[in-house]
Amino acid sequence: MLASVVDEIGAKEIYFTRRYESENAAEEKIISEYLMDKGIECRRFGGALLFEPEAVKTKSGDPFRVFTPFYKACLAMEPVRDPLPAPGKLTPPKTWPKSEQLNNWALRPTAPNWASGFQEHWQPGATGAFSKLNDFVEDRLATYDKDRDRPDRKGTSALSPHLHYGEISPREIWHFIHQSTDTYENTRKGRTSYLRELVWREFSYHLLWHWPHITESSFNNKFADFPWREDQQAVEAWQSGKTGYPIVDAGMRQLWQTGWMHNRVRMIVASFLTKHLLIPWQEGARWFWDTLVDADLANNSASWQWVSGSGADASPYFRIFNPILQGQKFDPEGTYVRKWVPEIAELPDKHVHAPWESGVRIEGYPEPLVDHKWARQRALDAYAELKARKQS
Repeated sequence: MLASVVDEIGAKEIYFTRRYESENAAEEKIISEYLMDKGIECRRFGGALLFEPEAVKTKSGDPFRVFTPFYKACLAMEPVRDPLPAPGKLTPPKTWPKSEQLNNWALRPTAPNWASGFQEHWQPGATGAFSKLNDFVEDRLATYDKDRDRPDRKGTSALSPHLHYGEISPREIWHFIHQSTDTYENTRKGRTSYLRELVWREFSYHLLWHWPHITESSFNNKFADFPWREDQQAVEAWQSGKTGYPIVDAGMRQLWQTGWMHNRVRMIVASFLTKHLLIPWQEGARWFWDTLVDADLANNSASWQWVSGSGADASPYFRIFNPILQGQKFDPEGTYVRKWVPEIAELPDKHVHAPWESGVRIEGYPEPLVDHKWARQRALDAYAELKARKQS
């Protein structure tokens, strides 16, 4: 297809943004070699990251496996380059290639429109991206380090979908934040915290580039023999937000209705699936890949592995989020869970994260899928069993 377009318009040069997924990288190599053999210059640009994955190395020249030294190495490198301005003029081809109309592809869903709730939350394109960035810097950056873990508050930037689709670049974000906040002392903590998260995104791509198998199999190969369970009924309860744990169910319903989920809640629901239910992380990663508007192969794979304990620099497997305490800590008034789980909206604050303790039968809302204390012990026993097998 690309070769026919090149021939039709008489192209002499090809410019494109680099991709880092193994299949895309292989495809780029084949296309570049083919076009260069035809005498067409190919120029590749790394506009999707702050630093190219090969550029960030340990002192011994190896890729990093731990985030904190990776982060420090990035900060010690040459300053992030300024983003280039948009071209003032693009010279069109003398003859436009034959093309179908975009509307003919019928990309948008019709009745039933499963994506109807998305329009309220997202404005695709660079305009929506820069509007979100400006609002974030003006209204929320100063408190980002305190509010970023609170799903009951609008404390994050919500820029991840725009980053994923290339509607805004990490370099544009990096420089905009620095230029907008250099003179404001009250933004220092929030700025540092937010830019660190941007480097975590870089780390995910670093891992994907050097260990492309992380999309399918565990980075830490000892988890290849972990005693995961198959339980389709439990998976479907988790997917539909019917686990009986409000903070988990609120996150899964927010995801289904908006295509997005607060990052703290992503960790909670991922921990619940992999540790309370002992379902393989790949199952959760696939569901997120199908439902997130910011579904990003590097972030999705690395983050699921981090929570499950099988990834690089992972949270220890025995760190098991208590969904009741997580809800009480990060949604103390129950604002978030009441919005997405209206069945429990009338419960008092002290019971909103553990409805079964209220003594009230709640119409339409399930009992807990598993008991937290029992499920936690089962997960610890499974890990101990794996560890014993590896040592024997």
